[in-house]
Amino acid sequence: MPFEADAVRFDLICGVGPDGRWHGWFDVRVRADALRPLGLHPGQASAAVTGASPPAWWHAEAERRAHH
Repeated sequence: MPFEADAVRFDLICGVGPDGRWHGWFDVRVRADALRPLGLHPGQASAAVTGASPPAWWHAEAERRAHH
């Protein structure tokens, strides 16, 4: 792994969701200075949406495919 052991933190959070079913979430955090050797740095511009959103049918099709 390209990171030192103390540069990355990950947690698993489990609990009952609003629908009454169990859900799990991962939380992954990497120290900003640990990203520098990979060509990333804290001063870089964040990813931002620069164009229009895809049409509604595109989202619906993606949802259908995700459940198959």
